[in-house]
Amino acid sequence: MSNEFETKASHKDKSHSKIAALLSVLFMGLGQIYNKQYWKGITWAIFELIVIIFFIKPIANGLHGLITLGETPQVRQRGRIIDQGDHSILLMAEGLMMVIVLVAVIGIYYLSVRDAYLVGKLREQGQKILSFKESVRNAWDNGYAYILITPTAISMLLLTVFPLTFTALIAFTNFSSPNYLPPRALVDWVGIEQFVRLFTMESWRGTFLGVFSWTIIWAVLSTLLVVFAGLFVAVVLSQKVVKYTKFWRNIYIIPWAVPGFVSILIFRNMYNGQFGVINEMLQSIGLNPVPWLSDPMWAKVAVLLTNLWLGFPFWMALFTAVLTTISKELYEAAEVDGATIVQQFRKITFPIVMVAAVPLMVFTFAFNFNQLTFIYLMTEGGPANANYNYAGHTDILLSWIFKMTLDNGQYAIASAVALVVFLIIAGFAYFNLRNTKALKGDV
Repeated sequence: MSNEFETKASHKDKSHSKIAALLSVLFMGLGQIYNKQYWKGITWAIFELIVIIFFIKPIANGLHGLITLGETPQVRQRGRIIDQGDHSILLMAEGLMMVIVLVAVIGIYYLSVRDAYLVGKLREQGQKILSFKESVRNAWDNGYAYILITPTAISMLLLTVFPLTFTALIAFTNFSSPNYLPPRALVDWVGIEQFVRLFTMESWRGTFLGVFSWTIIWAVLSTLLVVFAGLFVAVVLSQKVVKYTKFWRNIYIIPWAVPGFVSILIFRNMYNGQFGVINEMLQSIGLNPVPWLSDPMWAKVAVLLTNLWLGFPFWMALFTAVLTTISKELYEAAEVDGATIVQQFRKITFPIVMVAAVPLMVFTFAFNFNQLTFIYLMTEGGPANANYNYAGHTDILLSWIFKMTLDNGQYAIASAVALVVFLIIAGFAYFNLRNTKALKGDV
């Protein structure tokens, strides 16, 4: 009889963790109080009371607004606003923010339950239960790193994740001019309708494929041209026969030192078909003027050449630094074996410098893919293309998005394009960085 009683008591002792966890599920802090951590339990309970009193209603209203995007349209009579109505986009933003708050509350709620369960486990094992002060000290000592990175994580969440998610949500609505602009009109959820329009309607599909193709060509050529131009200049200046190398390097670095937007505007004037310096020079030697900014092909050539002028100095400086780290003994050994300058470049110089260049080439490609400022200042996307919706011949995806939003109010389909661009860039960057040996520490 005595053994049976001891067995039951032992079984009861082993249920501390489950009981504490269940009590914390019912109400935060009850599990800690059950574990005789009274101050900790009171702290958790106060947190839940604050949530219930101050946050339950805003969270519920925010989720309702996010789901419905408003139910009361604006009412006007004789040009005057009688009832302001609901603003669908503000409701979406508020609802998304409340979703973030709700996720945070659920996360803290989970931590409360987990804490009660773990302390209950300690009781079952007969170990010492920490006091409130000891728990605070232990959390500070063991979670110091997490405490330090939490403000940055919150900032990243609000400044990066929130805008990206908000933009993605707009892609699934009909938010556009002139019929669905709040607060005058409500916005509705339409699912993947914008993506269907983008890839099935001839006008939108043609525009997207045309702009996307040029964006890829622009990103690839603008990256390769500046990289190999910089490599060429760096290799030439590293030759022993070249004198005054410091002077030449300083000359070539000037385009990079001048503010980019100034250089772009200067080149735009130089390419002017009527009074541009370049055409005047061509005419002075008997050649016909070139329609640099009015012809689609020449406009693309102009932006590539201008980007080459602005971009190669950085790569020249980079490759110059890399070349100085290559042992001269490698070249001396190659000369003894009878290798020509070209062979030395192919077998020694190029493989070594590419180890440092490839990761930066990936970032440069992504940067050029989204090079809105350069395209807008240089050509504003022109010349015009009658077959495109809101885009010109030199528009890239980002400048096209810019025009659709700020100039034409096509926010929903612009967000759909932006989401596609994000997925392409994210996938490309992830694949390349994952397979780049230079970022893995391999050589």
